[in-house]
Amino acid sequence: MFFKVKKIKDRWWLIMPSGEIFFSIGLNHFDPSTMRYQENISIWKNKYNSNIHEWLKKSVSKNLKIWGFNTVGWVQDLTIRTYQHSRNFTRDEYNSINLPYCHMLPFIESHQWDKHSNNYDILSPEWEEWCDYVARTHVTDLSNDSNLIGYFYSDTPTWVHTRPINDWRGPIFDPDMMNSDAGIKQLSKLANHYYKTTYNAIRRYDKNHLILGDRYEATERIPDEVINAAIPYVDILSFQDFKNPINNMNYWHRKTAKPILLADSAKMKWDTLPGEISENDGDWYAMILSNLQNNPGCVGFHLCGSYQRNRSRRYGLLDEQEIPDKKNIYKITNANYVNKIWIDEYS
Repeated sequence: MFFKVKKIKDRWWLIMPSGEIFFSIGLNHFDPSTMRYQENISIWKNKYNSNIHEWLKKSVSKNLKIWGFNTVGWVQDLTIRTYQHSRNFTRDEYNSINLPYCHMLPFIESHQWDKHSNNYDILSPEWEEWCDYVARTHVTDLSNDSNLIGYFYSDTPTWVHTRPINDWRGPIFDPDMMNSDAGIKQLSKLANHYYKTTYNAIRRYDKNHLILGDRYEATERIPDEVINAAIPYVDILSFQDFKNPINNMNYWHRKTAKPILLADSAKMKWDTLPGEISENDGDWYAMILSNLQNNPGCVGFHLCGSYQRNRSRRYGLLDEQEIPDKKNIYKITNANYVNKIWIDEYS
C-alpha cells in the first residue's frame, strides 16, 4: 500500500504501492502566489476561480504529466531574495495534483540558504517534545496516503559549514572540534540523537512511509559521523548538488551502499538581477538524467525547477502569464520519456 525501496538485479529501485518499479522524476517548487501579481491575477480569478485546487488540477497536475514528471519533489518556493520560503502543501492539495510526492518536515531550520533562524539545541530537553509536535502536526494527516513517497528533513543543513548569509549563527557543530577524538565523539553523539529522535517521532505516527532524511549539500563537507548516524534511521540518502552531481552521487553510493536520491539539482544562472530571468538547461538535464541510470544506487532525480517563475526566484518552466519555456520543456520532456522507456525495458 506504500512506497518501498528494494534491490533488484543489483540495482536499487523505489517500489510503488502497486508493486511496480519506480524511478522518481520530480520537479521542485510550486507556489500559487505567483498567479496573484496585479499583472496576472485576472488569470487566477477567471481561469481558476481563485481556487488553489482548480489551479493544481488544471495547471500543475496536467503539465507535470504532459512533461513526463512522475513526482512532486518539494513544493516550497522562494518568496523573497533573502530566501524566505512559502508554506508546505496540505494533504488535500497534494491529492489535487494526484501524483507521488515527498513532504518536508521542519525539525530544524538550519538550511544553508536561511539567514534568519537560530540553530536548534538538539541536546536540549525540549528537542524530543518539538520533534513529536512536528510529527503529529504533519505526519498524522499523511500517514495513510499511498501517494506519499516519504519525508525529507532539513534542506542543505549546515552541520559543519556556513554560508556568508548565516555566518552569524555558525554551523550546527563547530568543525574545529573535529580535530580531537573527544570532538569527533561529541559530533557522533549529537548526530545520533538527532536522527534517532526524528525517526522515533515519525514512527510514532507513521510506521510505513520512507524516511528520506536531510537533503545534504553534496559540494560541502559532510562528516562521516553525520552520515553514519543517519544510515540506521533513513531509507534513502538525499542530496542537493549543482556542481558535480554524477560523480558525487556515485561517490556516496559506493561509500555507503545505500539508495541515493538527487533531490535538488539544475544548471542555470543563479546571480540574476531584478527583471532578469534564467532558464533551466534542458540539454544538461537530459545528460544528467541519462548518466544517473549508470548509478545502481540512484532511485531518482528532482529538478530545481521551479514550476512557475516568480520575481524572486526568476526562473521556472512557465512564466507569470503561463507562457512555457518551449525550448527547454521540449528537451526535458523528451529526456523524461526516454527515461521511462529505460524503466519499462528494465522491468
